[in-house]
Amino acid sequence: MEKTLLYSVGDRMLSKPITVYKDVSCMSVLSNPVAWKIMQLLSSEPKYTAQVARELRIYEQSAYYYMQKLQRIGAIQQSGTKTIRGGTARLFKTVNPSYGLEMDWGESLFSVLSNNNREDSSNLVFFKEFIKDDLFNGLIVVGAPDPHGPYKSSARDGHYAIQLAFSLGNLCNISDEFIVKLDSDARAERAINGRNIVSIGGPGTNIVTAEFNKYLPIRFNESNFWSGLAADTGELYNMDNHGLIAKIRNPYDEKYTVIIVAGVRSIGTKSAVLGLTNFASQILRNYADGHEWAIVVQGFDMNADGKIDHVDVLKEICK
Repeated sequence: MEKTLLYSVGDRMLSKPITVYKDVSCMSVLSNPVAWKIMQLLSSEPKYTAQVARELRIYEQSAYYYMQKLQRIGAIQQSGTKTIRGGTARLFKTVNPSYGLEMDWGESLFSVLSNNNREDSSNLVFFKEFIKDDLFNGLIVVGAPDPHGPYKSSARDGHYAIQLAFSLGNLCNISDEFIVKLDSDARAERAINGRNIVSIGGPGTNIVTAEFNKYLPIRFNESNFWSGLAADTGELYNMDNHGLIAKIRNPYDEKYTVIIVAGVRSIGTKSAVLGLTNFASQILRNYADGHEWAIVVQGFDMNADGKIDHVDVLKEICK
């Protein structure tokens, strides 16, 4: 029976498939030193019986005997054939990287959060530049809550970063570096240069979003950020619940990536964040890796409880 083995290494939770036996005789086969050497040998690459015998310096008949036993308990399996001196040799490989013996008791419920993002490969592709060695590789920037910038505005959508952070937590682990900065601090420290950036909030309240706005495929009106979004094709999107998700190369260092999650108003930013988290499979279904990309979304309160619970796509541009 194949199951999944969960274990922790430091602060990281890892998993691997495991073949679990209830018959102790199966484990006695694996516990034989020769059989286990064969298992280790076949875990690196598929091999045929004579090759196993030669590399382990045992008789070919002995290799055949143990490989037959390992095949019967499901520890190895045939993975193909190879032509050797005019004949056909069967190749075998190890089935799983771990094996164990199980008794019929001791189960407990292990609660796992629903992880649609891992199942949705498009989401992993979208954030791939932000994941390095299973750690988040970038900076999340939110608008400062104090009056700042040319509009002397105060951001009210910084807490939306929590929603996105939970979603990113399904894709990778957090690094030792503090990964969130206020826009005013990020700009003063020139933290937007030479790194991947996720900027949350419209350019009227987030000066980092304003810094990148002119490079976006769909952008906020530069003369009045509050007047809405405009596509190159002429469409305007100026409702409060209109939001933007955009991904471009960092114009200050093209080795890095910038993602903008912003709205005409704070409710539009919320719509964009929900689109990228709760509705990722819908929002990213046409995303093409390696291109500059932008999408306008609109949030709706479908059950009339005063909260955004649905997101529609209004416009998409891929360059």
